[in-house]
Amino acid sequence: MRAVVFDGTRTEVVDDLEVREPGPGEVLVAVAAAGLCHSDLSVVDGTIPFPVPVVLGHEGAGVVEAVGAGVSHVAPGDHVALSTLANCGACAECDRGRPTMCRQAIGRPGQPFLRDGRPMYQFASNSAFAERTVVKAVQAVRIPRELPLVSAALIGCGVLTGVGAVLNRARVDRGDRVVVIGTGGIGLNVIQGARIAGALRIVAVDSNPAKEEMARRFGATDFLTSVEGVPDLLPTGADHAFECVGRVELIRAAVDLLDRHGQAVLLGVPPATAEASFRVSTLYLDKSILGCRYGSARPQRDIALYAELYRAGRLLLDELVTRTYPVEDFEKAAADAEAGRVARAVLTFSA
Repeated sequence: MRAVVFDGTRTEVVDDLEVREPGPGEVLVAVAAAGLCHSDLSVVDGTIPFPVPVVLGHEGAGVVEAVGAGVSHVAPGDHVALSTLANCGACAECDRGRPTMCRQAIGRPGQPFLRDGRPMYQFASNSAFAERTVVKAVQAVRIPRELPLVSAALIGCGVLTGVGAVLNRARVDRGDRVVVIGTGGIGLNVIQGARIAGALRIVAVDSNPAKEEMARRFGATDFLTSVEGVPDLLPTGADHAFECVGRVELIRAAVDLLDRHGQAVLLGVPPATAEASFRVSTLYLDKSILGCRYGSARPQRDIALYAELYRAGRLLLDELVTRTYPVEDFEKAAADAEAGRVARAVLTFSA
């Protein structure tokens, strides 16, 4: 079967990958579509360290082909969106409803794939850039059949992370003032999350002026090409500032833009050794800096919720898909994503 593989040196689209059958508590999914997220590219450029060889992809949707023993919430033929959280469901964090903090779900990549008899790692417990993948049952969330799989693919990372950061982590409230730094796939979902939450002012900041139309479409009330203009729009500061780029100088800017009791939420991913600085005195008026993993999501709850918001016309999904590419055109999709020509590139698997 076809897949996108990274061997530590180069990325290649192969057609001879094998995947094992699902074991107990697992699901085999035929992937229909998978979004190309910056995290996939960060594995390739080394920003996110990951063992190789690895099958890339982590934002996908498809159709269940088979289930292992003990799986009852999905069945062959069901349409599912995939999460990256292979959480155990039994530890103290899972029991508290915080599956993103499950220690069984972090840093333990499996190897369900073979190529030429050699085991291949699974990226983010998912590997959606493969025609078929095996995931834990908790990662497969049933979605309505009328939800297009190309659009549904984006729920599993970009939407969960961006919208979830707003609703679950920052808990943006009605009337709040929000700044979103970076309007790529994550930033756009932060913007629409703030709109859904009822934020009064949503200031989008991106150095590319061509992104203004899309940002406003998702709910931005204002658009700037530099953070330097934010104080003119919000003289007393923002209630929430989301950094969605992963640059330390923008993390500092997010902190500096806060009003009293404001929150800076970090979503962008700088290099693993990056350090950011800020004036400690700026935090003494009850300001805070929040890390956020995967939108503090509970995927079985949140994916179903976002699917319903989409059906109600309140959550934009189709509009996120700038362009689709057959999986064989991965390099073209990656180049377009790196150049900022797409909000989300989506790879598709067709017969």
